[in-house]
Amino acid sequence: MKLLVLFSLFFVLCSVESLKVLVLFHMPVKSLSILGTGVVRHLLNAGHEVTYVTVYPLKNPPTKNFRQIDISKNVELVANDETLTMGYVLEHQIEKNGAYQIQVFSQENARQTFQNENLKKLIQDPNEHFDVVFSDLLESEVYSGLAVLYDCPMIWLYSMGAHWQVLRLIDHGTNPAFTPDYLSPNDLPLSLFERVEELWARIRWQFLKTFITQPEERKIYEETFGPLLAQRGRTLPDYEEVMYNASLIFANEHHAIRDRPATPQNFKYVGGFHIEDPVQPLPKHFQDLIENSKHGVIYFSMGSFLKSNSLPKKLVQELLNMFGQLKQTVIWKFETTLPDVPKNVHIVHWAPQPSILAHPNVKIFITHGGLLSSMEAIHFGVPIIGVPVFFDQFTNINKAVINGYALRVNLNYDLPKGLSAAIDVMLNDDRYSKKVKEMSAIYHDSLTKPGDEIVHWVEHVVRTRGARHLRSPAFNVPLYQRLYLDVLAIILAAVYLVKYIIASFDTKKAKKQSQKKKN
Repeated sequence: MKLLVLFSLFFVLCSVESLKVLVLFHMPVKSLSILGTGVVRHLLNAGHEVTYVTVYPLKNPPTKNFRQIDISKNVELVANDETLTMGYVLEHQIEKNGAYQIQVFSQENARQTFQNENLKKLIQDPNEHFDVVFSDLLESEVYSGLAVLYDCPMIWLYSMGAHWQVLRLIDHGTNPAFTPDYLSPNDLPLSLFERVEELWARIRWQFLKTFITQPEERKIYEETFGPLLAQRGRTLPDYEEVMYNASLIFANEHHAIRDRPATPQNFKYVGGFHIEDPVQPLPKHFQDLIENSKHGVIYFSMGSFLKSNSLPKKLVQELLNMFGQLKQTVIWKFETTLPDVPKNVHIVHWAPQPSILAHPNVKIFITHGGLLSSMEAIHFGVPIIGVPVFFDQFTNINKAVINGYALRVNLNYDLPKGLSAAIDVMLNDDRYSKKVKEMSAIYHDSLTKPGDEIVHWVEHVVRTRGARHLRSPAFNVPLYQRLYLDVLAIILAAVYLVKYIIASFDTKKAKKQSQKKKN
C-alpha cells in the first residue's frame, strides 16, 4: 500500500511540468508593475520558473525559480515630464489625450527597452530558451519579436478592457458606434456627434499607426531581432505576420461591468488577479484608526503615478478645510507632510490600499479612476467618487457612473465644492453602496479565481502549442470579404454588364430603324 501511494505521488509529480516563462513589464508606470508582480506571483505559486523583466525590481525577490532583469532606466522617459502631473492638467484642462503622443511614447519606450544592457545580455545568450513569452501591451507590438526569438507562443496582458486597438490583434475591430475608444471621455449611449467623433478617432489612430509609428516599430523589430536570428541560422519573419500571431490576450477587466463588446475565445477577462487572497492584514496604526472611526472612513488616493503635491497649495488647503468639516475620518495619500491638518484628516505617504478597502468601515473611495483602483473598488464593494485626470481614467469613471456605483467630479479649481457635494450625496443615498455590493457579488460569482485562470490558460497555450483552436475565424477573413465588397463588386459588374447589353441592343435596334427609314 505504501509503495502504491509513493508510486502515485511520483506519477503526479512527473506529470506536472514546470514551464520557463519570460514575463516582461516594460512601461515606466508603477501601477502596471503591480500587474506584473501579480502575474509573477501566480506563476511561481504554480511551480513555474519565471524570468521577470521589470522597470521596478522587487526589493525582496523570491529565492526559488525566479530571476529579474532590471530595466529601471525606462523611468527616465517620464521622470521630468510635467505634462503628466495633476497641476499641469488642472491649468490646461486636458480631457482628451493625443493618440499620436501615446504611440510615440510607447515606441520610444520599446526602443529604450531593447537597448538596455541587462536585457541585451539576456536575449543575446543563445543558450536561453523559454516556453512562453508573457508581455504587457500598450500601443506597441514590437515585443512579439521575443516569441519569434524563442520560437514559443506569445501572450499579451492588456491593463484595460476590450478596446478595439487590442482586439484587432486577434479579431476584427469592434464597432465605434457602441465601443468608445479608451482615450475617449464619451459614454454610452453615443449621440450622433459622438459616434462621428469615435469613427474619426479610429480612422486617425489607424492612419498614425500604419504610416507613422508602425514603420518605426518595424525598424526596431528588424534591428533587434534580425541579427539575433541570423546568429541562430534562422530568417526573420515579416513584422506584420508576427504582431498578429498572439495566442492569447488577458484583459484587466471583469465580467460584472455592463456594455462590454463581444470578444473572441482567446480574449480572457482576469481583472482583479493582482489582489492578494487573502489580503494582507492592516498595520496596527491603520487598523486602530479605521476601527475607531465612529462615522466611517473616506479614503482618498490618486494612485501611484499621479502626485497630489503637484496641486496648487491654495487648492490643497481648500480640500483640507472641506474634509475638516466632515464627521468621517479621511485618509489622504499625499506625498509630502502638510501643515495645519484637521483632526479627522490623516495624511499618509504610503497606504496599503487593498487592505484599507477590504475594511467594512470604509464608506467612500475617492480615486482617479485607474483600472487597478476601479477593480479593487468592485472587489471589495466600495462606492467611488471619481476624479479622472487622463488616459483611460475618463472611460473607467464613466463606466462606473453608468453602472450606478460612482459619481464623477471634474478636476478643476472648484474641486473642493464638487467633492463636498458628491460626498454628501453618497453618504445620504445608499443606492451607490447597494449597487457596488451587487456588482461585487457578480464579480466573485465565478468558477475560478482570476489568478488561477491566468495559470490555467498559460499552461493550456503551451500544451496546445499556441492554442490555435481558440483563434477567431474572423481574424483570417480579409476586410473586403467581411464587408462583402467582392459580392458588391460582382453585383455592380453584373448590373453594368446588363445595362451595357441593353444599351447595345437599343443601339443596334435604333440603327436598324434608321436604315429602314432610309430605304
